[in-house]
Amino acid sequence: MTEKPYYIVPHCTQEAKILYEDEALLIVDKPDLLLSVPGRAPENKDCLITRLQKTHPTATIVHRLDLDTSGLMIIPLQKEVHSHISRQFQERQVKKEYIAIVYGNLKVNKGEINFPLIADWPNRPKQIVDYGRGKSALTHYEVIERDPKRPATKVLLRPTTGRTHQLRLHFKAIHHPILGCDMYAHDEALNMSERLLLHASSLSFTHPLSGQIMTHSCEADF
Repeated sequence: MTEKPYYIVPHCTQEAKILYEDEALLIVDKPDLLLSVPGRAPENKDCLITRLQKTHPTATIVHRLDLDTSGLMIIPLQKEVHSHISRQFQERQVKKEYIAIVYGNLKVNKGEINFPLIADWPNRPKQIVDYGRGKSALTHYEVIERDPKRPATKVLLRPTTGRTHQLRLHFKAIHHPILGCDMYAHDEALNMSERLLLHASSLSFTHPLSGQIMTHSCEADF
């Protein structure tokens, strides 16, 4: 089977903002259209981690945000810190919140979406809902604001799991795709925004050295 040609990511002119720094880790705000790690194509080497390593050579990636998603990421600066935070993610101890604007007017003010997900292998990197083979995926959501001028709702999302494209696919599955999503939105929802309206707005975790609970927030620019 012929492999699909690599997607060449446009150069991101925005810089990641370092919101917190100590000897153990960084908290950064990744802009949209910046890869978390280098892509497979030689043209896709520019990314968050290579930029950070120019000033912080020991920086590593312990979790990722999609290319189109902006927001908070934890960047370890020590090997032991990387292992500690990785374990927190694996054990679902890291509390994450996202802001999104979805298509249509959600009828209920809060709820949960619980659809199992699996890779759509013929159409990678897309994912699909699959009740037989999919991995469990749970998203809690709460309405922030319904737009009176257009069919759109701003929502706060709290994923319990961290499956690939979980938030995008969960909201597609309930017929409220995230605006600007070029993978799962229908044409009207896609054309309502020039970017994916999904932002990692809050992270809460245990600092590996101090043992203190750290919570960082960063507002979405939409």
